[in-house]
This record gives sequence, structure tokens and C-alpha cells, in this order.
Amino acid sequence: METLHAGFFEIKDWQAQYIAEGLRRLSLDELVEAEFLPHQLTPDGCERCTQYDVLAVFIGTKVSRKTLEVLPRVRLILTMSTGYDHIDLEACRERGITVCNVPHYGENTVAEHTFALILSLSRKLHAAYFQGLRGEYHIGSLRGFDLYGKTIGVVGAGSIGLHVIRIARGFGMRVLAYDARPQRLLADVLGFTYTDLDTLLADSDIVTLHVPATPATHHLINRETLSKMKRGALLINTARGSVVDTEALLWALEEGILGGAGLDVIEGEEYITDETALLKMPVAEQTLRQLVQAHLLLRRENVVFTPHIAFNSQEAVQRILDVTLENLKAFLQGAPQNVVA
Repeated sequence: METLHAGFFEIKDWQAQYIAEGLRRLSLDELVEAEFLPHQLTPDGCERCTQYDVLAVFIGTKVSRKTLEVLPRVRLILTMSTGYDHIDLEACRERGITVCNVPHYGENTVAEHTFALILSLSRKLHAAYFQGLRGEYHIGSLRGFDLYGKTIGVVGAGSIGLHVIRIARGFGMRVLAYDARPQRLLADVLGFTYTDLDTLLADSDIVTLHVPATPATHHLINRETLSKMKRGALLINTARGSVVDTEALLWALEEGILGGAGLDVIEGEEYITDETALLKMPVAEQTLRQLVQAHLLLRRENVVFTPHIAFNSQEAVQRILDVTLENLKAFLQGAPQNVVA
């Protein structure tokens, strides 16, 4: 069997060592020649990567049609994530490229981060921290609320959503769930209720989003849906930025419809965490609009933002790398697994 050349992008030193050890453990080191790169794969840098048969990327790398056009040898793309909206699947299908993801690695991890955001808002930890930096404490403004007895609405009761529900029940919360494929037995076992989206929005003190980025979920949370929410409720998003219309979110916060928002993802987040990217590309008006809206959000004391790190625990990242290596091995054995294209 020929040796495959693989490029692993956005890789830290410890991850490179972990992957190299994994290749040896799985007896793949003689079949795969791996190169580890700390940066993202970008279209303007693809020419140096034409020897790659395999690409392994995180969500920071956008694998576009333009990128693939200058990588003629690529046969396999391993995304080290559950979501794959950063990859042009249609272009991959046209070129016969297999795309594999990591469908299960951090359900509990993301669910725990969801509650970190909830508690930061419900107990005013975010506001207290910034008051502390200023050397002033206004105890009255830092009064929070109990989760016990409150209603949480879980939009998307899949693997992550179900972990959120388990934690919420541990806090003594009432749980409503909205999902395209309800599982009534699980609802009975875990003690929650399926309902329609409008009812969930109207009755929930906290709404948390756990749906994938698809055309159907694009701007699922918009002016119309936000206007149906209980006044003063919290909105939590650890799903994808595109699920929430940022302009509508700003409006809801300014009008007091929302009492706060906990965001691990936001539209245009790549320009917040790496603003130098704006200097390397033609910038559309929509991009600038998203960037301005994002900065307006981040200045609010009732908004908690984390830079897409809900997945980022040591254990979860190791599980991502383990499954990615297993996906590579399965491809080499002629039986690809976790295939999305």
C-alpha cells in the first residue's frame, strides 16, 4: 500500500506528539507520513500543501471549493469536530473526497460549559468580576436568582441536549424540550416534557440552543422568535453562531426582552478572535456589520462571551484526536466510518 501524506492543521505541540504516538499505537506510522502545522489551512497557502492525500482540520479552517482546487491529491478530509459546515461537502462529493467527522466526543463537556454560562449570568459572576476590576462592589446590582424551580427550554434534545437536561434536573429545574425527533421514553425516564417551539420560548426562564448549523436552523432565533420569549429570560448559545440573528439579539437585549445572553459562538466569531484575518481578505459589508454587532454585544455586562471553547476540555480534545485516528484507520482499511460526505 502506498504511503499517504497527511497534513494536520491547527495543531499544538502536545497534540502533535499525541497523534504521532497514536499512529504508532494503531500501526499506521508506516502507512501515513504526517505533518503537523500550527496554523489554519487557507486558500492562499494551499500551494505548499499539494502533496497531501489527507487533510485533518478543526473548525477554524474553511475547506472551500477554491481550497480544494489547488489540492488535487486529497482523498480524505478528517474534521476534528462534530459540525462540518466549514467544509464544502458538495465540492468534496464532486471530487470523490471522503469527509469524516467526530460525532460524539464532548456531550458532557459542552453541557457543563452551558451551565458555566448560565451560572455566570444567573449569579452575576460576570458583572461581579468587572466590578472587582474597578475596585467597586454594588451588592444590590449583583443579586442573582436561583435555578431551582425555574424552567429551562432545551432547543435540540440530541446527545448534548440530553446531558443539559440531566444537569438541569439535578438543579431541580423544570425542563421543556423542542426537537425534530422526540424520544418519548427518554422524556419519561429523565423527567422532561416535549413541546412546540413557541410554547418553549414563552414558558422558559432560560433557553439554551443545541442544534446543528443547517439551512433550517439559520437564524432560528430572530426578532419574531425572540419577541415570543418570556420577558427577562436568558438565552444561551453553545451551538453555532448562525443559529442566532445577531442584530435581533442586540435588539432583544436593548428592549429588555432578554435579561442576558451567554454565548460561546457568534456570527463572525473568527474575526473577533483573530481580527488580523480581516487584513488578509476582501471584506464584505456583511462581515463588517457582523463585527460591529459582535463588539456591541461584548461590551454589555449582561452578555457573557467565550471564544468557542465549550468543547475545549483536556479529556474532550483527546477523545477528538482518538476518534480522528480511528477514522483514518477505518479509511485505510477500506471501511470508512463517521462519513458525512
